[in-house]
Amino acid sequence: MPRRLVQLFAGLVLYGVSSSMLLLAGLGVDPWDVLHQGLARRTGIPTGTWAIIVGAVVLLLWIPLRQRPGIGTLCNVVVVGAVIDLVLAVVTPPRSLPVQAVLMVSGVLLNGVATGLYIGAGLGPGPRDGLMTGFAARGHSLRLVRTCIEATVLVAGWLLGGTVGVGTVVYAVCIGPLAHVFVPLFSRSAPPEAAAGEPAAGESAAGEPARRVRSASAAWRPPRRSGRRRRPCGRSSP
Repeated sequence: MPRRLVQLFAGLVLYGVSSSMLLLAGLGVDPWDVLHQGLARRTGIPTGTWAIIVGAVVLLLWIPLRQRPGIGTLCNVVVVGAVIDLVLAVVTPPRSLPVQAVLMVSGVLLNGVATGLYIGAGLGPGPRDGLMTGFAARGHSLRLVRTCIEATVLVAGWLLGGTVGVGTVVYAVCIGPLAHVFVPLFSRSAPPEAAAGEPAAGESAAGEPARRVRSASAAWRPPRRSGRRRRPCGRSSP
């Protein structure tokens, strides 16, 4: 457990740092940070603080979906936003385009590592991931749910003044493959009840479809053929 907590907090801190790098680069951020940035520009409240507020509101939406948060979920709400505010307060945004590009690419890569660390710790998904899997558990396509939610958040953030750019596109294209590499790399052993078919508290959105496939495969069995052979029609046995 202590090692998992260390991994969890390392992942959350790095996630906040990586988000800050994308914000400092100024070339576009991920959909949720577009919303946080747009709200910050409209209200004057720091971007990281808005990340905390939005995370808390999203967590309340778990209640009707009957999702159960883990300790990692609750820490995610607070730690990532606090780190974003700290980094943005002490680091000056670069003005050189090459530096901005390097910062953007590094931020996306670091975000993939951070995602693997905090999800792999198995102590609860982030509030936004849990919202998506909560809807998916009600019979909706996980990919469709994720696309609809993030598209809505992206458009709302852009209308509020958030930055949508090449960084947004790079993030959207790369974060899936990066998570596919780093989540298994940093994953801890599942608890016994998870091995018996009960999902672990930290199971990510990517685990939901696979679990459904396994359940469907277990429920379906091909019909067994009868051992008796049919006689040809119109002919009698000798």
